[in-house]
Amino acid sequence: MSEFLLEFLSEEIPARMQTGAARDLERLTREGLAAESLTFSEVRAFAGPRRLTLVVEGLPARQADRTEERRGPRAGAPTQAIEGFLRSTGLGRDELEERDGVLFAVISRPGRPTSEILKDLAEGIAARFPWPKSMVTGSGTFRWVRPLRRVLALFDGEVVPIEIDGLSAEFFTEGHRVMGARGPVRVRDFATYAEALVERCVVLSADERRRRIVEGARKVTAAAGLHWVEDFGLLEEVGGMVEWPVAILGDMDAAFLRLPPEVVRTTMRVHQRYFAVRKGPEADSPLSPHFICIANVEAPDGGRLIAAGNARVLSARLNDARFFWEEDLKVPLADRLPRLAGVTFHARLGSMLDRVNRIEGAAHAIAPLVGADRHAAGQAARLAKADLASGMVGEFPELQGIMGGYYAEHEGLPAEVAAAIREHYRPQGPSDAIPIEPVSIAVALADKLDTLVGFFSIGEAPTGSRDPFALRRAALGVIRIILENGLRFSLGDLVEDLAGRCGLQPNGLIAFFAERLKVALREAGRRHDLVDAVFALGDDDLVRVVARVEALSGFLASEDGANLLAAFRRAGNILAAEAKKGELPSGAPSRVAEPAEEAALYDALEDVTPAIEESLAAEDFSAAMIAMSGLRGAVDAFFDGVLVNSEIPAERANRLRLLARVRDAMLHVADFSKVAG
Repeated sequence: MSEFLLEFLSEEIPARMQTGAARDLERLTREGLAAESLTFSEVRAFAGPRRLTLVVEGLPARQADRTEERRGPRAGAPTQAIEGFLRSTGLGRDELEERDGVLFAVISRPGRPTSEILKDLAEGIAARFPWPKSMVTGSGTFRWVRPLRRVLALFDGEVVPIEIDGLSAEFFTEGHRVMGARGPVRVRDFATYAEALVERCVVLSADERRRRIVEGARKVTAAAGLHWVEDFGLLEEVGGMVEWPVAILGDMDAAFLRLPPEVVRTTMRVHQRYFAVRKGPEADSPLSPHFICIANVEAPDGGRLIAAGNARVLSARLNDARFFWEEDLKVPLADRLPRLAGVTFHARLGSMLDRVNRIEGAAHAIAPLVGADRHAAGQAARLAKADLASGMVGEFPELQGIMGGYYAEHEGLPAEVAAAIREHYRPQGPSDAIPIEPVSIAVALADKLDTLVGFFSIGEAPTGSRDPFALRRAALGVIRIILENGLRFSLGDLVEDLAGRCGLQPNGLIAFFAERLKVALREAGRRHDLVDAVFALGDDDLVRVVARVEALSGFLASEDGANLLAAFRRAGNILAAEAKKGELPSGAPSRVAEPAEEAALYDALEDVTPAIEESLAAEDFSAAMIAMSGLRGAVDAFFDGVLVNSEIPAERANRLRLLARVRDAMLHVADFSKVAG
């Protein structure tokens, strides 16, 4: 079995595109090989700053011969239909087989040399490669992310004669632009290719580049008694910018640490791609006046000159940040609000100031529901978006909310107001912390609910994968805040109240929350159909809904639960059939002496129904399930020993009423018709 090695060497590939490029190269290769029925043992793809590499192992030297059978028209079909079929197969009429009056074409195709298939495959992939952004290069018809410089293509040690935009495949690759031996190096296979790259200071694997960055950052900070601030998003990006990563510790003016730490870190990260450094291992340890830059060379002086140059650039950036900070502190948050009138939130939902007014009203309404002070919640909501008009947030949009919290502290506003401004965007993802203080909770819910109510009211609900306004994230944020803080209120009533204040109608929003709750519970290992079964009761107190789902999940996993579910369905089917005939009797059932099974079911309902209702009123849903399981034996015996469709009308009517009461008792707990399985 043989190996195929392919490398596209180009000018610098943006770091953000590399992971996707490697994934697409592997996917397209697998699809192409499968289409040609070529077997292989492994496909691997690598992406780096200048190269996209593929290695396929375990390929045969030649494609196996293939036989394809195609069904055609009937033997007596019109001549035109038969001739069309012959043209599509390339066969003559005498080469077709007739079976039971139907024509079949059996087409034998001899296998092609694998190198020919790989040539076509590689050229096809290059021609249609799905770069997010690309440019026309070379001849003016070929598109690639950056101009291609070389194509390396080897199969079983021989060059595959690939032609791409005037470049012919060859045996050669190149190493680092600066370090190691210059010029092209000849390789025979992937092993010699990987070895040659390492010798010429190129780390092929993205995982290995990231590992070296982490190891280097820890080493240089440990030597100075410091700790690097882990940033895995930045690590991913920087790992795609260097072929030979070298971590260098640099110094900066300690005076810059008077700025908020988020400003220092964001300036380093966004403008310079530097890692921050802190004094201790704790996450809240103060920053140290240092930074880590990742160089692409091993400097003879150990990186001192590189560190000094980067420090000068960083100082200029931090001076700009300090200017924004000092200028922003001169203007109170409240004085920035008029500028928001000129910022459009959405053409159909008004300006950002209109949104501020809605959020303030929502915070006032939510405050008593979450135990927050109404004045503090309203004040925080009023000022939460004011930092959007600040210089710092204009430069670093990712600091919105955070800077507002700092400006509020500087103005001497109450700590709970400053905290609510800082936290009102939370949670911004599944791993982000939620606000836990009442005022922060009120403002965070007001912000997210205003977004959801507004966009649902103008028909901008998410569809499929389309969610341009991040409404799914907002809904999950609301759900997390409610559940993790144990907040007790009707979500439907709150949404109706907030919408009514603004004259909006958010059609479908509560159903959307139910779907998002199903997603959240499914990720936690719960069944989505149980959420439907509980939501069908009309309950939208999310804490109570989840408690019901938890109890229902445990109940249905038991033998009693499984049997009662079957009984509910049997009773439901009988009652539904009678309802269609218009013969379903109304009223309460009567107790009869005989048969004993009918009397026993009546007595069981008399005992169990009050216990279920009492447990539900106390929100002890586990106890309600236990009480409901008391019906199991009586229901089983009833179905075994009693003929529901008695020929005596009075008996039949009473038994149907009895089944209706069983159904209704269970529907107090959940709508079991929604339960799957």
